[in-house]
Amino acid sequence: MDGTIEFSMGLSEGVAWPWPIAVYLFFAGISGGALAVALFIRFYKKQTINTPFLKAASLVSFVTIALGMLCLVLDLTNPLFFWRILVYYNLNSVMSVGVIALMAYIPLVALNLLFALEEEIAESSMLAPLMPLIEKLLGIRRPCEMAILALALAVCAYTGFLISALVRFPMINTSVLPALFVASGLSAGAAAAKMVAVSVFKEDLHSQDMKVLHGAEWPIMFAEALFLFMIIMSLATGNAGAQYAFDAFITGSWAAVFWFGVVGIGFGGPLLLNFATGTKFSHSAKAFYLSGICVVSGMMCLRMFILYAGQNFAI
Repeated sequence: MDGTIEFSMGLSEGVAWPWPIAVYLFFAGISGGALAVALFIRFYKKQTINTPFLKAASLVSFVTIALGMLCLVLDLTNPLFFWRILVYYNLNSVMSVGVIALMAYIPLVALNLLFALEEEIAESSMLAPLMPLIEKLLGIRRPCEMAILALALAVCAYTGFLISALVRFPMINTSVLPALFVASGLSAGAAAAKMVAVSVFKEDLHSQDMKVLHGAEWPIMFAEALFLFMIIMSLATGNAGAQYAFDAFITGSWAAVFWFGVVGIGFGGPLLLNFATGTKFSHSAKAFYLSGICVVSGMMCLRMFILYAGQNFAI
């Protein structure tokens, strides 16, 4: 027995990469994006305290990667044999390389969560026994954060490399896909972490971190739109197979998902809430949460569209 394990059965219904994989791509993108943005800010502003946004991003990152791995395991032919993925490697396989990255990323994310929630853990009678361990490990926090930042970006990119290996599907088999997934992961991850920071960790809507994030979200969104445009144009002007894949943007139910979910909600929603509404409303808590929900929903629609339309529209 060579230990190989298939990902095409489980909860799938006749496609190579079914909806649990789309959900996994969604969660992994948010996990990597949220923590990458938080650590970018931490390094850029030379922060030494655990800010509400860092706490929120650490929590969001850990929860989403755990849920993502659950989806990945559920889609295996034999979920109870998931351990084989951790034992048998093929360095010529994108999946195996990704598993290696995740094996380093997940424990570091858990460790980072302990660092970020140090104050909350100290105040909890149930979790306080963890404090001696946390204090012993504080000396390696900085190198851990640097490694996590690199791995977080790698995880975002890996979700794109993973499915771009499907050479039979022109929409999916493109070198731009990893860049698109990094941009959308940063955007949705930051949006999710912002909402948790404000609702759970009582971050001020107008704090310095929120202002930095608000200023960064538009360039990230522009980059995401640019990568999408590049994919669309390469399909529209490509060979017969590429032009057939381009039909996914203009015909059928997946075109509706793209234009209504990705463009309308994911891009149009935040723009409308920030520029087309009154100044008073655009700075309100309602607009803040609605905008965040739009970004996260648009990212999920993008993952579903790329995965399903990419597989369905292929010669």
